[in-house]
Amino acid sequence: MSKEAKSRIKINKLLEASGWRFFDDENGRANIQLEANVKLSQKHIDALGEDFEKSKNGFVDFLLLDGKGFPLVVLEAKREEKEPLDGKEQARRYAQSLNVRFVILSNGNLNYFWDIETGNPTIITTFPTQGSLKHFSTFKPDRKRLVEERVEDDYIVQTQFPTYKNDPRWKNGEEQAILIEERGLKFLRHYQQKAVFALQRAAKDNCDRYLFEMATGTGKTLVSAAVIKLFLKTGNSRRVLFLVDRLELEDQAWKSFVRYLKNDYTCVIYKENKDDWRKAEIVVSTVQSLTFNNKYLKLFSPTDFELVISDEAHRSIS
Repeated sequence: MSKEAKSRIKINKLLEASGWRFFDDENGRANIQLEANVKLSQKHIDALGEDFEKSKNGFVDFLLLDGKGFPLVVLEAKREEKEPLDGKEQARRYAQSLNVRFVILSNGNLNYFWDIETGNPTIITTFPTQGSLKHFSTFKPDRKRLVEERVEDDYIVQTQFPTYKNDPRWKNGEEQAILIEERGLKFLRHYQQKAVFALQRAAKDNCDRYLFEMATGTGKTLVSAAVIKLFLKTGNSRRVLFLVDRLELEDQAWKSFVRYLKNDYTCVIYKENKDDWRKAEIVVSTVQSLTFNNKYLKLFSPTDFELVISDEAHRSIS
């Protein structure tokens, strides 16, 4: 059997495992087209370079369709020994010609998912389902809003107690401390604001991964809450996964996020809400809960979370 055939067999199994269908069956109509013909514009042909055959026709290895039979995902397949990213630009041109937003790059062993409107290809271990992509396709992040959102020291307080400035105790400067303690109000310290500002500057430079290095006791959870609100409020995320590496941290994080953000967003612990966690904007879990028996492969799709935060990342790296 050729290496290309072995690659195709593995890709077929990955597609079927995620509910995609080569043939009509009791679950619905076929939603995979093989070697679908694509009419390329001259601009797209020129952009592919000299190594690409100068033809106005191209052929998509696997074209995945939505529920109405329209193109939804371009899947570019490579032989096992080939790097999937080698087909990145060709897949992009096919996707643009078909007005498709999503691309999968795969050699059967290594797989990438790519939303060409928002970022770069990211490694996945399972293929997204048709349903998750339908949900994801309505997601339109706005990096400009993320960058320009004003994060003042009362960013969290504006969620905890939006009208705090109208409270008589706040107006009476001598009683402000009493109000803050009674309501548990959390104002961002200057260095915590600077951490969020640094993220915004990095986002402006098109970065989509961020690392905060903060000493114990400096308020990592509060900064995380500000980042979560920043992404949710500006529409750059619809659901956030917050990962910890110990049970006590899971409970602490959940209590903190509820205390800080409950007026605007719902937060749940995954293992206590296995059936309805999708109703929450913030999901807290231990790494162990998701990795036990490879649960994350079976129960989650690559499109379930737009923002993932790993607490104590230096300990959870494995």
